Amino acid sequence: MPPEPASAPVRRAVSALDHRVEAAIGHDIGTLWSYRDRGVLDESHAHLVDVHRELAKAQTGVVFYLKLLNRLSGGEFEVDSALFTRIARTVDQLEQATDARAAAAQAVITALEPIEAASAYGTRTLSTDDQAALLAIAGGAKLHEHLLTGRMSVTAASGTRIPHARLQRLESAGLVVRDTGHPVHAGQPVSLTDAGRAVLFAARKAPTTQRPRTTASTGAWPSTAPPRR
Repeated sequence: MPPEPASAPVRRAVSALDHRVEAAIGHDIGTLWSYRDRGVLDESHAHLVDVHRELAKAQTGVVFYLKLLNRLSGGEFEVDSALFTRIARTVDQLEQATDARAAAAQAVITALEPIEAASAYGTRTLSTDDQAALLAIAGGAKLHEHLLTGRMSVTAASGTRIPHARLQRLESAGLVVRDTGHPVHAGQPVSLTDAGRAVLFAARKAPTTQRPRTTASTGAWPSTAPPRR
C-alpha cells in the first residue's frame, strides 16, 4: 500500500489579525507560538504572543456560543419558555464573548503597532543624526517657541539641541510625540513613542558593518603569506 500523505500542520490560532501579525514578524502563528514556548523571543514579541493567545481564546468563546445559539434555534429542542430562557442567556454570553474578543483584538493591535512601525522604519537606514536625536529625546526634551522671533527649537535635558525640522520628521514617522497640553512658549515635553523606542533599540543592537577578524581553527592549514617586496 502506498504511504499515507503527511498531514498538514495544525494552525494553532485563527483570528482576523493573524495575517497582520505574520506579515510584521515574518513567521506563521504556529512558529511564533513555538518560539514563545521555547523562550527565545524578546520582550515585545513575547508580549505580542501572549495577547494574541488571549485573542485566540476569545475567538474560541465567540465561536462556541455562536454554534450553541445555532443549535438552540435549529429545531432540535422543543419550543417552550425554557428554550427561550436558554436562548436569551446564550445571546448574553455571546455578546460578552464578542466584547472580550474586541478588547483582546485591541490589545494585539496596541502590541503590534510598535513592531510594525519599527519594521517599516527599518527598511530605511536610521541615520546617525536621527539616532542621536532619539537618544537625546529619550532622556527628556522640550520644544520651545521664542516669544519674539517665533522660532521653534528643541532642547534635550542633556543640553543637546535638535533642529525643529528633524523633530517634525521623527514626529511624522510616529517615533516621537509632543505633549500638546503644555503651551509651546512654556515648553512642550517631547518623548519617544513605543515605535520610537523599538526603532532605537533595534538600531542600537544592530551589528556593526565591520567584519570581525577570524582566526584559523586549530589544525587548519595556514593561509599563504603575501610575497615580500
